[in-house]
Amino acid sequence: MFNDIQIRSGVVGGTLFSTALNISPHDLIFTAIMAVVGAVVSFFVSSILRKLFSDSDKSKNA
Repeated sequence: MFNDIQIRSGVVGGTLFSTALNISPHDLIFTAIMAVVGAVVSFFVSSILRKLFSDSDKSKNA
């Protein structure tokens, strides 16, 4: 009989290996570019919101 760990590792290894073969370099590049764009947009939106709310807090306390 097979151990439960052997079956699990075979299933997980086979799934990861077959998935890795189906990912094209184009998909990896596209994902990396989208991650960079998302990070830049998130940074600027956070900066703008922080500036807007810090200005409104200063005017309320004055």
